[in-house]
Amino acid sequence: MSARDEVLARIRKARGDAGEAPPVPRSYRSAGEHEPGSDAVVAQLVDRLQDYRATVVRADGDDAAIGAAVAAALDARGIHEVLHAPGVPAAWVGELGVARPDDGTTSARDLDAVPAVVTGSVVAVSETGTIALDGGPLCGRRALTLVPDTHVCVVRVEDVVQTVPEGLGRLDPTRPTTLVSGPSATSDIELSRVEGVHGPRTLIVVVAG
Repeated sequence: MSARDEVLARIRKARGDAGEAPPVPRSYRSAGEHEPGSDAVVAQLVDRLQDYRATVVRADGDDAAIGAAVAAALDARGIHEVLHAPGVPAAWVGELGVARPDDGTTSARDLDAVPAVVTGSVVAVSETGTIALDGGPLCGRRALTLVPDTHVCVVRVEDVVQTVPEGLGRLDPTRPTTLVSGPSATSDIELSRVEGVHGPRTLIVVVAG
């Protein structure tokens, strides 16, 4: 018996004969009124991301156009060196001065000195402005997208859905999922906003397609 099962067994014993638990309501909305990748969901995603103070760049769907958009966005910030997820297409980082694939050996302290990282994504939810990363080759390990100060994330329009249930349905529940809704930000008790405490201070989203 696992520790979880043991704890639950003790709770059931302490409660006595309390009867069956009420059924869990599952009549919630499981899909939006707009199709994944449609103009409506993409426009809503862009609106939410900009409201969260992310920088959104539109690009054509081919790898060369994505690479040009990534380079232009970073050049505007004086950044010409990046670390990128190992599965990122070479063309996405081909116009940058220095682009190194992450092999998983860079420590958190060294990642803190990396100017920017480039990754892909698995799915994005337009209603919440949330981008999901799954730790795979295209998205990279979790530390890669949480420690450096600037994160450039490519989202393909066909991966944009309207609702959270649709987004969760596209995720592998066995993978380490990271959900990103804008740059890292928090507020103290006086509502003074501080960015970059729990993750990247700057989020650049390249919406491709």
